Amino acid sequence: MKREKKTVSLVLGSGGARGLAHIGVIRWLEEHNYEIKSISGCSIGSLIGGVYAAGKLDVLEDWMRGIDKTDIISLLDISWGSGGFFKGEKIIDVLKGLIGDVKIEDLPVPFTAVAADIASEKEVWLKSGSLFDAIRASVSLPLFFVPFDYNGVKLVDGGILNPVPIAPTFNDNTELIIAVNLGGEMESETGKVKREEKEEYGIVSFQKSIMNFFQNILNDDDDSDHWGMYDIADKAFDAMQSTIARQKIAAYPPDVDIEIARNACGTLEFDRAAEMIELGYRKAKEAFGKML
Repeated sequence: MKREKKTVSLVLGSGGARGLAHIGVIRWLEEHNYEIKSISGCSIGSLIGGVYAAGKLDVLEDWMRGIDKTDIISLLDISWGSGGFFKGEKIIDVLKGLIGDVKIEDLPVPFTAVAADIASEKEVWLKSGSLFDAIRASVSLPLFFVPFDYNGVKLVDGGILNPVPIAPTFNDNTELIIAVNLGGEMESETGKVKREEKEEYGIVSFQKSIMNFFQNILNDDDDSDHWGMYDIADKAFDAMQSTIARQKIAAYPPDVDIEIARNACGTLEFDRAAEMIELGYRKAKEAFGKML
């Protein structure tokens, strides 16, 4: 006999392309009779969560599974001003065309996007207004994207202050709080074989292409035995987010904590969608299996 649905508050963390695992987690929950009643998301978690709340996750998943490195590079609009390497307008415009823009307060599932106001050093919870304005603010990875001007306030990626935003769910009337942390403990050589096989055939990874691009425009002359400037920034940001995430989860433990290893894939390897979605599905299954 099929049990009644269990209601869930879903917290989707930040972590670049690893966040494609959020899709797999959602698919597992849907298949196992969990009803997502609210979503709090940060950075990539705000994108996946916001699109799910709008009822358009199928559209986003199909698009993500179909893009390759060339497609992603074509979506990067270089900013010649200050504040970041890319404006971020082109990718948001494409997503609006696919998904449509709506007001957060009109979504069928309550949704909060978390960004950061670095001037005041405070989290900003975006619960109303344009869905894609909120997403654009939340995904403004420092150095990579230009900060987003939200009603006169410069906002950046919420992951710098709260990469697993559990607090927005505290007043939810749900049975479970489920958090997906993309800064989990590193696993041994996750995905390394596949990347090495690609490089043997002369296919350079997307992340390495971006690193080389950054190094060229910054005149970074470090040789291949040393980290480039982007590599250092990327590793530092991941280490920072992972540390903060552990502290947040220890302070406010969710009912279910689903961890994705922070070395599961590179921050910019969005061409690995199928692999990351499958990983999220498997990790959700493992996390709930431990509860039985």
